[in-house]
Amino acid sequence: MMYTSWRRYAALCCLLSVVLPAVCWAAHGVSIDGHLKYPPGFERFDYTSAQAKSGGTLVLHDLGSFEKMNPFTLKGEAPRGLTPYVFESLAVPSLDEQFAQYGLIAKDIVLAKDRKSVTLTINPKARFSDGTPVTAEDVKFSLDTLKSNQAHPFYQMYFYDIEGAEILAPLTIRFRFARPNRELHMIATQLPVLSKRFYTTHPFNPVDGKGAMAIPVGTGPYVVADVQPGKSITYKKNPNYWAKDLAVRKGMFNFDTIVVKYFKDPVVSLEAFKAGEFDWLFVNISKQWNRDLTGRRFDNGELVKQVFPHENDAGMQGFVFNTRKPLFADRLVRRALGLAFDFEWTNTTLFFGQYNRNNSYFSNSDYAAKGLPDEAELKLLAPFRDQLPAEVFTQPLTTPSTDPPGSLRSNLQEAKALLEQAGWSVKQGVLVNNKGEQFRFEILLADASFERVVAPYAINLGKLGIEVSYRTIDQALYADRIKNFDFDMVVTVFGQSQSPGNEQRDYWTTSAAARKGSRNLAGIAKPAVDALVDAIIYAETQEQLTTACRALDRVLWYGYYVVPNWYLANHRLAFAAKLKHPAQPPLFYSADQWLDTWWTE
Repeated sequence: MMYTSWRRYAALCCLLSVVLPAVCWAAHGVSIDGHLKYPPGFERFDYTSAQAKSGGTLVLHDLGSFEKMNPFTLKGEAPRGLTPYVFESLAVPSLDEQFAQYGLIAKDIVLAKDRKSVTLTINPKARFSDGTPVTAEDVKFSLDTLKSNQAHPFYQMYFYDIEGAEILAPLTIRFRFARPNRELHMIATQLPVLSKRFYTTHPFNPVDGKGAMAIPVGTGPYVVADVQPGKSITYKKNPNYWAKDLAVRKGMFNFDTIVVKYFKDPVVSLEAFKAGEFDWLFVNISKQWNRDLTGRRFDNGELVKQVFPHENDAGMQGFVFNTRKPLFADRLVRRALGLAFDFEWTNTTLFFGQYNRNNSYFSNSDYAAKGLPDEAELKLLAPFRDQLPAEVFTQPLTTPSTDPPGSLRSNLQEAKALLEQAGWSVKQGVLVNNKGEQFRFEILLADASFERVVAPYAINLGKLGIEVSYRTIDQALYADRIKNFDFDMVVTVFGQSQSPGNEQRDYWTTSAAARKGSRNLAGIAKPAVDALVDAIIYAETQEQLTTACRALDRVLWYGYYVVPNWYLANHRLAFAAKLKHPAQPPLFYSADQWLDTWWTE
């Protein structure tokens, strides 16, 4: 199921048939459904501009600090930009197709007819920044390393079904799959390519931290030119960048220099932006967008703020319960605490009415559960009926509301009844269990601006007799505590792609719950969830994928693992007027991906 161009690739197929199992023909790109927007020999992506100019300096910012130069390990924080400025993958996504990728380091991609392997031919022009060629040895080394316990556990789970790799020729490698699924060949092309030579002489994951700041070698458009540990990093365009003339790179990475400055506080960083210390700001705080982005430089046109629409699957943002904690082990307790959050008041009073409430783990997409389960969903859910809440089968996904006829008072009354059912009662204004233990917990934050959101939520919980504290801690400490699941409740986003797949393992499964550094922050460990994640990963058709996602959505929703927050169907950006961008943004993209197509006058 890939784009076909028989005449162009027939000769290559004949050659590969000697060493491969039954194969499809080679392609310049791959997709989920076999259709590609861009044909062989295309000029550039439509969301780039032929008017883009090379040159100039872009100054960005980030919060916190960094203490390593390898973004693929668990311990420590790496600086912003190493991917994709320095490290690249075998193929790159098209941002105006739902799930399609086009060859970068991989020149050709051959999916076996039985879908149990994919063979990739490396572009003979591909070079690391030290001038050495990229070979199949480097690709195999990359896979083996990222699947090992040296790497961040995300990669072990994401590439789980890639059993291994065989080198067929210096520039040809075949990935073997443990079990085929619709997207596995695409996942294989997302492999970041590392230099075996570099990481043979430099430790990939230094045990004692020595060597962690070694300047990395990659294939990307930039090299690291200067590092001020914890303060800034400077990237310089590689004049010998091997892919600068490829269609998948035309009109992109236009700045000669990119500098990332580090700030400890988002409020300080906002003032620094207004003072001209950096050029581009992604705004995720409504108060900043509506009230704080003002002043002389906005008035005279030096700074601009603009909304860019997107069609991304919004996924789920929420206050996440760490169910590893006994306090949150009871589903009724989690449901009760969700009733205390007044989204309608928060949206109107704090957010200027800008947001939509997350009403699914696949918000803003067709994968969101609708109504009651249909026949296909019931087939997936029925084997676990005795393990699942009755609501999964009897109630549509519904968020608590304080809009009339609802009210916060009625929601809190319902919450009080649920807590009593779970064994908690109020004595002298304090919620306690039958052992006399008080119900208290902490909400851990990485951004002080979020305190204004959790403060009224904490007040509402206080009306139930619950003692809630919240505090903002240093970014590096916060990241470490998240990796070690050392928290009661945090705010996080479970982002979703346009075609959910292997990443669901890292979000929800039993194996991820026990693996430090996974994104299963809630600690979910349920056989039904594991089975539905497999149903997503191994879906053979779009209909099966949609069905599996909707079934999982119901199970997660009525597990009450998060208090749903909100989403926005656009990107809010503020930037220096000297920065220019293509006339038309893509459809499915992050703000940083859009920035990769910009330039300066």
